Amino acid sequence: MAKEENKEIKRVYRSRNNKMLAGVCGGIAEYFEVDPVLVRLLFVLLLFMGLVGIIIYLVAWLLIPVNPN
Repeated sequence: MAKEENKEIKRVYRSRNNKMLAGVCGGIAEYFEVDPVLVRLLFVLLLFMGLVGIIIYLVAWLLIPVNPN
């Protein structure tokens, strides 16, 4: 019989500690375990490609909950 391990479900939350506006980039960086500056740069690059970066950020702000911890 295989042991069933107690696995924690990894979820995306907006960061309370690592935020500049709403914590979206900080939360995404925590989820993927990368530097938040890289995620912020990605959103800035998307901003220069049109309104895509702003729209994605606003939708993420509305849909991603704040970290309860």
